[in-house]
Amino acid sequence: MKTEMAIAALAALAQESRLAIFRYLVEAGPAGSTVGSIADALDLPAATLSFHLKELTRAALLDSRQEGRFIRYAANFGTVSDLIGYLTENCCGGKPELCGPVCSPSTSSAKTIRKRTPA
Repeated sequence: MKTEMAIAALAALAQESRLAIFRYLVEAGPAGSTVGSIADALDLPAATLSFHLKELTRAALLDSRQEGRFIRYAANFGTVSDLIGYLTENCCGGKPELCGPVCSPSTSSAKTIRKRTPA
């Protein structure tokens, strides 16, 4: 992964709603979810959701496909894998076997998707 692509992906994720959308779609797996389901799950207005989906897609973090009247979005796991690799490629001086689980993704974070609460 090139530095410019990593910066675009990280910038796209550096916003609360986009991060929530992305995490929701990661949890949904390769099948992804329709726009309506994402909006309902995260309590986001259609116009706001559309803007954030566009930004995540532009950063190659999401893929979309038309299904009749609906659009289904899914996390682009290839880009995610490339980003993680980019961020950890020099782990422990380029010898990740020395780091063991330190360079592995953490499983300690909460696994629930929470609806946004009105501010």
